[in-house]
Amino acid sequence: MIYTSLVALAQEDMKKLIAYSSVAHMGFVTSGIFSVNQQAVEGAIFQMLSHGFVSARCSCASGSFTTGCITRKSARYGGLVHRMPRYAAVFMLFMLASVGLPGTSGFVGEFLIMLGAFEANTWVALLIATGMVLGAAYMLYLYRRVIFGELSKDDLKSILDLNTREIAIFIPLIILVLWMGVYPSSFLEPISVSVTNLLDNYHSALAAVDGGTSLAATR
Repeated sequence: MIYTSLVALAQEDMKKLIAYSSVAHMGFVTSGIFSVNQQAVEGAIFQMLSHGFVSARCSCASGSFTTGCITRKSARYGGLVHRMPRYAAVFMLFMLASVGLPGTSGFVGEFLIMLGAFEANTWVALLIATGMVLGAAYMLYLYRRVIFGELSKDDLKSILDLNTREIAIFIPLIILVLWMGVYPSSFLEPISVSVTNLLDNYHSALAAVDGGTSLAATR
């Protein structure tokens, strides 16, 4: 996770940066699964659901203006908020959800994974926390370079903001990201039953293996 975040921090291509952020998020999910406790596994499943909305929308948001341009290099842009205020607001929401802002879907999964990982191993929780900080750094850096600053490129001065069709596509995803962040229990309650059964089966199988090993050792 930390290595992926460091690579993303140095990445200039916006699509590649978002792809590296996806890999880092899957590192969080893997840590939650291998912590093998209720909170961490629930957080991992919740994070996978959230990631499906957030990362895909971040990728679409970056594609909204790079489609008509010659490059995806973040340094090529800047000041888009002056021409695309609606786009800037949408991209900001999904970017903040990606870094785990409280009140968004990204926060709930990462928080549960952190709690479960801390219960399993303090050092693993520390590594996860470091990855979260680095993730916030590269996403905020991307947003600042692309959205804020002076609009100095001539070809960007005629770029168009989100149209009605694009807004209609983004609205359901915005609702889901906020719903999962504000009312996570509507998703966690159905997940909890399955996770409990999964962990019970896991511990039963582990006990059976340990019992068989001990029996074989006594013979």
